[in-house]
This record gives sequence, structure tokens and C-alpha cells, in this order.
Amino acid sequence: MVFFGYMLSSVIFGLLADRYGRWKILFLSFIWGSYFSLLTSFSPSYIWFVFLRTMVGCGVSGHAQGLIIKTEFLPTKYRGYMLPLSQVFWLAGSLLIIGLASVVIPTLGWRWLIRIASLPGIVLLLAFKFIPESARYNVSSGNDKAALATLQWIAKMNRSVMPEGKLVEPVNEKRGRFKDLMDRKYLRTTLQIWIIWLGISFAYYGVILASAELLEKNLVCATGGGGAEEAEIGNAAEEIRSPCLCHLFAPSDYQVMIISTIGEIALNPVNILGINFLGRRLSLTITMGCTALFFLLLNICTSSAGLIGFLFMLRALVSANFNTIYIYTAEVYPTSMRALGLGTSGSLCRIGAMVAPFIAQVLMNASFLGALCLFASVCVVCAVSAFTLPIETKGRALQQSK
Repeated sequence: MVFFGYMLSSVIFGLLADRYGRWKILFLSFIWGSYFSLLTSFSPSYIWFVFLRTMVGCGVSGHAQGLIIKTEFLPTKYRGYMLPLSQVFWLAGSLLIIGLASVVIPTLGWRWLIRIASLPGIVLLLAFKFIPESARYNVSSGNDKAALATLQWIAKMNRSVMPEGKLVEPVNEKRGRFKDLMDRKYLRTTLQIWIIWLGISFAYYGVILASAELLEKNLVCATGGGGAEEAEIGNAAEEIRSPCLCHLFAPSDYQVMIISTIGEIALNPVNILGINFLGRRLSLTITMGCTALFFLLLNICTSSAGLIGFLFMLRALVSANFNTIYIYTAEVYPTSMRALGLGTSGSLCRIGAMVAPFIAQVLMNASFLGALCLFASVCVVCAVSAFTLPIETKGRALQQSK
């Protein structure tokens, strides 16, 4: 339901950001997400919990405007280096919440975990005073004075001076229109990007969910019918003990989560080099192809350490895929529809995320090889789509209008 909320509001926030500004939507989404996240901890019933988490998903979808602001401020030669470094902060937040969960849930419970996790979002609202609106957006909307003031502030911070001259750019009244995404110039790019986003999300959440299945049930090395029978008996016994089939994570579960999460940053240096020297398209093609290969390698019966190694590499690769497609999508569209382009892509992305559990947790138990082949096939389709993208954004200046 979090993904469903994200899917619904991602397009809306993208459209509004192109029409009314990135800063406003980013600020609104932070307030929205923080408020409903905190409210979730007071859920009186499961229905209320599901509804409030859906609202959290709606708020989180607007956070992509932060990437848009960074993209529109960074010079061309630095974007490929600075944008992937955002993954470091994502990793830090992921590790922090896993660490908090290991301490707070066994002692205070999940409600307090949500309350504590909501605090950074509330505190960060104070930082918005120091975040300017995108100068590119202000110029495209005709607000040259605000854009000039922002650039002068930046020049002052850098102890530099503004170059002589004045901002000259025609006002673009047609911003945030769906038909522009389907324009002949961008139609092929848009359709292929949507395929890639859907496939990357499908693979990313497939890896996360499949990790638990593989480590808990040992699906790889199970032989004959005994494994299935034993699993069935075990499940029946578990159902007798706990009808909801719920159990608290052991310390080892948190350790596996931390190890696999660290994997998300493992290939970041290589990913940065690939993005900047090979280009966005070829780099994404290679990492998607390797993702397909490692999905198939999971079918090899190996030790627990070997399995964790495969999962570690898969987590690193799917994270690199996300890194590259985020950058490419933010760069390929002009300012007049950049937020909408990223918003619609994010919406398609959540469809892949919602489908992943049915493959990683349902089909995988019925046909382990079939599930792996499906994940690998989707990754191959994404690799082909990435390789044939009509526009390469490496070294390309951001386009201001269509």
C-alpha cells in the first residue's frame, strides 16, 4: 500500500513541480510524509495502519524533487560524480533504521520505532530555509529576478562574482504536460525509460524479498520431495504456534540485513566511473546484464557464505541500476517537463515493486528456477532497452525547453 500511494501521487507531484516549483512540492511532501508517518504510530487498527502507510507513500513520492533540484544546479561535468554520491546518504539512513529496529522493537515495540524514525523528517523541515528554488525553474517560469538572486547568493558563498550580462530565456508557459512526454521527439525515450524503471524496481525488490526466502528455506539445495514435505510440516507447526505466522527477527536476521544493505554501496565507485567514462546507456546496459547473470547464478547449490556473496553482488548491481536510471531520467528531459518525466517513471517503478512479491515469495516456492529465469529475463529486456536508448546524456547540457 505504501507503493500504491507512491504510484498515485508520484505523477501528481511531478506535474505540480513543473508548474509551481520544485521547492514547494519538496517542502509539502516532507510535511506530508512526516505527519502521516508519525500518525501511523497511533494506529488503532490494522485498517488504519494500512491507510496511513498509504498516505506516507504519497508523501515520500515527492522527495524525488530533491534530486531534480540537485540536477538543475550541478554543472554538466560534475553531475555524473555528485548525484551517485547521494546513495551514500541513502545507505546511512538504511543502516540507521536497521540498527534502531534491532534495539527498539524488542524493547519498546514498533510504534516507538516509527515515532523515532519520524523525527529526522520533522527536524529537516528547518533546513528548507537554506534550500533555494531551482534557478532553471525560475527562469523557465519567467521569474528572472528570483533566479538572479539565487545565482548571486551562490556566487557570494563561493567568494566569486556574477559574470556580466543578464539572463535571457523565453518564458515557457507550457510546463508539465503529459502530451510532451509522448511528443515525437521523446516518445521512444519515454517508453523505453518506463520499461527500464519497471524492470529495475521489479529486480530490486525481488532481490530483497528473495533473500529472506533463500536464507530461511534453503530452496537452492533442497532435493527431492523431502524438502517440500519438511517445509510443509514446519509451516503447519508454525501455524499452530502462531496463526498469523509472525515472529520477531533474531539478531542474525538484522546482521544479514545490514550486510546486504551495505552491498548497495559496494559498486558505487565502479558505477561512478562507468557513468562518467562509458556513458549512462552503456553503463546501465552492463549492470543490467550482470544482474541477469547473478540471478541465474543463484540456482547454483553453494554454501551459506557463497549464497550471501551472490545476494551481496545482486544488491550492489540493482542499486547501481537505480543510480544510473535516476540520473539519466533527470538529465534527458528538459526543465519544462523534467519533474513530470521523473514522476511518471517513479509511478511505473512502483508497479514493478508491487508485482515482485508474487514472484519472489509465491512463484519461487513453486518453481525456484522459473522465478529466477523470469527475473533474469526482465533484466535482459531492460539491458536491451538501455543499450538502444536514442539519447546519451553524458556531457550533455541540460535542456531548458522541448
